[in-house]
Amino acid sequence: MPPNQSDRRQRITDLMLLIFRLNGTLLERGDQLVAHLGINSARWQVLGAAGLAGEAQTAPQIAARMGISRQGAQKQLHKLVEEGYFEVLPNPQHARSPLYRLSAKGERTVAGTQRSQALWTAQLAQQLPDADFESACQTLQQLLRTLDTLSPPIGEEP
Repeated sequence: MPPNQSDRRQRITDLMLLIFRLNGTLLERGDQLVAHLGINSARWQVLGAAGLAGEAQTAPQIAARMGISRQGAQKQLHKLVEEGYFEVLPNPQHARSPLYRLSAKGERTVAGTQRSQALWTAQLAQQLPDADFESACQTLQQLLRTLDTLSPPIGEEP
């Protein structure tokens, strides 16, 4: 195997490990950021997806927007409905997949997350050079597109 192929594999592995660490840190810091609103990062993702959509959404739509599993979104939605963050509406397109609309409480919470997130990203923006950020976004978008088209070779040797 040519050395450059091995080096590329190692760089991709290093990037994936860094993304795992980054995800964990983002979730931890996100929990801290929205704790004063009585939610955590998992709930913030679901509320945020609904807020970004601007209209009632199904559990699969919310899950897809945030890159989480439908089951994970559904679990959070059940809890958020019980606590008054969402209203459940019938879906004329699919009787077994209701629509979830933010309640007044949900809208206030989303507005609070947006204020907190804006302050946080303002701090982050002071620390991240634009050129590096743009390059990182391009690389991560390319990686996501590639991962969406490839299935992992389960049980196969490289």
